[in-house]
Amino acid sequence: MITILGSINLDLIARVERLPRPGETVPGEAFSTAPGGKGANQALAARRAGAPVRMVGAVGQDAFAGQALALLEKAGVELAAVAKTGTATGTAMILVGGDGENMIAIVPGANAEVLPEHVERAAFGAREVVLLQHEVPLQTVKAALGAARAAGAVSILNTAPFHAAAADFVAVADYVIANETEFDLYAEALALAGADREARIRAFARQTGRTMIVTLGKDGAVAATPEDFLRVPAHPVTPVDTVGAGDTFCGYFAAALVEGVGLKEALGRAAVAGALACLKPGAQPAIPLRAEIDAAMGSP
Repeated sequence: MITILGSINLDLIARVERLPRPGETVPGEAFSTAPGGKGANQALAARRAGAPVRMVGAVGQDAFAGQALALLEKAGVELAAVAKTGTATGTAMILVGGDGENMIAIVPGANAEVLPEHVERAAFGAREVVLLQHEVPLQTVKAALGAARAAGAVSILNTAPFHAAAADFVAVADYVIANETEFDLYAEALALAGADREARIRAFARQTGRTMIVTLGKDGAVAATPEDFLRVPAHPVTPVDTVGAGDTFCGYFAAALVEGVGLKEALGRAAVAGALACLKPGAQPAIPLRAEIDAAMGSP
C-alpha cells in the first residue's frame, strides 16, 4: 500500500505562445481545467503504475472539489481520508508556453487545513510506503515523516516546492526526491560540502544515511546512497507540456518500491514515466498507464 499525504487542486490552464516577462501581457491560445495538486498527481501516477493507493488530504465543499477528485475516484484510489472543509478547494493557475515550459501560481485553499491530526488518523503501517510533498503545511509533513519512521514505514519526500525551513527535516525521509534547482537550494541551506552538484549529492547521502534522488530533466536522473552513485538516462521525447512530469516520476518510483524492484530499475521506470507524461497537456490527464511504460522500456 502507498499512502500519499498531500495537496489536491483543480488546475486552471492557459496555453500561450510564449511565457510572459514580468509586467507583460501575452494573448492566450486555449483554456482548460484539469485535476491537479502534487499529492493527487502522485497518487494517480502510483495507481496507474499498478499499486494500491490511498489519499490523505482535503478539498472544499465547492464545485471544484468533485472535479479535483474525479480521476482519482475513477482510478480506484482510496479517498476515505480526504476531508471536506469549509475552505475553497486548492487551485493552481498555470501558463504553458509553446515550448512546453510552464509558470505556476498555487492558491492552497483546503490544502492549508491538512494538519498533524490527519497524520494521526492515517495510522501508517509497517512496510507501507508513505509519499509526501511540500504543498501542505510543513508541520504536517514533518509529523508524517516522524510517524512513518515510528511505524516502520518507508518514507519518500518530494521536496517541491522549495521551503528553506524544510532543510531541518528532509534527512528524516528514507528517500528524498528533488529537481536540480531544489537540490541546489537545499545543498546551500544544509551547507553541503563539494566542488560540484554530484559531490554535494554524495555528501548528503553519506552524512545522513539516506538516498538522495535528483531529477535532471532531459539529462535523466541521478541517485546517491551511502555506498553507491547511480545514473539513469532520460527517455527521449519532444515535450508538449512538462506540468506533472516530476509528480509522475515520484508516483511511479513509489510504486516500484512497493513491487520490491531495485533502486536502479525503479529510477529507470520512473524516468520513462516522467518523460511520457510530457507528451500530453495537463497534469493528471497526461500521466501514462503502466502498459505504456512497459512498452517504452521493451518489457513483454
